[in-house]
Amino acid sequence: MHFTEAKLAARLVVGAISLVLLATVGCSEPPQEAEPQTAPEPAVDESASWPGWRGPDRTAKSTDTDLLESWPDGGPPLLWEAAGLGSGFSSVAVNNGRVFTLGDVFDDAPEAEGGSEYVVALDAQTGKELWRTRVGEAWAEMDLYPGSRSTPSVAGNALVVLASDGTLARLDADSGQLRWSKSLTADFSGAVALARAGVHWTYSESPLIDGDRVVVTPGMPDVALLALRLEDGEEIWRTQIPELGEKGGDGAGYSSIVVSEGAGVRQYVQLIGRGLVGVRADDGAFLWGYNRVANHVANIPTPLISGNLVFASTGYGTGAVLLELTPTGNGNVDANEVYFLESDVFQNHHGGMVLHDGVVYAGSGHNRGFPIALDLASGEILWGPERNEGRGSAAVAFADGRLYMRYQSGLMLLAEATPSGYVEHGSFEIPGVKEPSWAHPVVIGGRLYLREQDQIHVYDVNRQE
Repeated sequence: MHFTEAKLAARLVVGAISLVLLATVGCSEPPQEAEPQTAPEPAVDESASWPGWRGPDRTAKSTDTDLLESWPDGGPPLLWEAAGLGSGFSSVAVNNGRVFTLGDVFDDAPEAEGGSEYVVALDAQTGKELWRTRVGEAWAEMDLYPGSRSTPSVAGNALVVLASDGTLARLDADSGQLRWSKSLTADFSGAVALARAGVHWTYSESPLIDGDRVVVTPGMPDVALLALRLEDGEEIWRTQIPELGEKGGDGAGYSSIVVSEGAGVRQYVQLIGRGLVGVRADDGAFLWGYNRVANHVANIPTPLISGNLVFASTGYGTGAVLLELTPTGNGNVDANEVYFLESDVFQNHHGGMVLHDGVVYAGSGHNRGFPIALDLASGEILWGPERNEGRGSAAVAFADGRLYMRYQSGLMLLAEATPSGYVEHGSFEIPGVKEPSWAHPVVIGGRLYLREQDQIHVYDVNRQE
């Protein structure tokens, strides 16, 4: 081989080797610094279920454990937030990796003049919207706190909502497809209590799914409570309520139904305009009523159930009561007053109450959320009312020995649920609070869900390793 040809061949061999080496290392550029690795967001627990108002049994108590015992400055880590939900005070239901809520949109026309109410489904891992379905007209009477009120209820693929205008609807949770709807006002002559007095407040109840039925409160004497078949919306029974006393009035209250097995009879307990009532679950028969805890404005908090006991409270200068249910034969029940607390001792305006180990924890005072603890059996005040940085009413939930208290002013606070005294373990301000911050907090699957009008904020409250 000629020298020049040999030299060229050698160069070609070297070049080939270089190409192989370059292919092996990827490029001839200097190695770049690796991007910093961030910890992945914790995966959502799809088995964690908060199927509606105040959780699985409407006690506002989560089964979560190993949660943060205290919060750092600024609050727990934010996992995600989503916007575009519409205005309102609805809380959330969490089920099968999805989050459901209701919101009012006032510029959507042409479906309804003044806007529409939508049920919205979000992915619980990311906050991405999965679907939305119109279920009723938006509510903005007198421009007084416009927006949704009710919280959706979900069981399997059945999702049931009550719009502010009284539209009761069942949808498919997977797709948002509407299966049936009824109007509590047009179909059952329903009304809320103050609508009868010329002040047009609106439906705020969260419907109850109980097995094969949906139970709601149209509110008027001839159809005070109503049970419909979950499958097709056909009527099962309706309840007539007699006059119970001089306080309150005709119409639904702003509370939601709870189930009691008191006195050995399965029954639905509800706080309506006329007061506290018990209705037999089998056939809707009126069992008992109690008027003293009613007021002439708005009966709001969901009652607490413990065995044969029913504890209820209202604001507007009223107070609280403990009733004991006793059997009277033939599936009938009496309700007897154990004690009554005057409003200067305890009253829950709205925000609700939690019962844990025989102690009631709540915010006390009309339009106030002063933390308080009282013994259920005796009514004795164990501590409080305490003052803190929160302003207005306090919506309360319980998880892992702690109280999660959300104040109307937008303060979110963690405190111990203990009869020995009031102890705080951190707080933070919820972002973007403009209207009253009323939506109830939800703690499930190691996450704290906070609906705030058009937005939702989701925080990681799992104990850090």
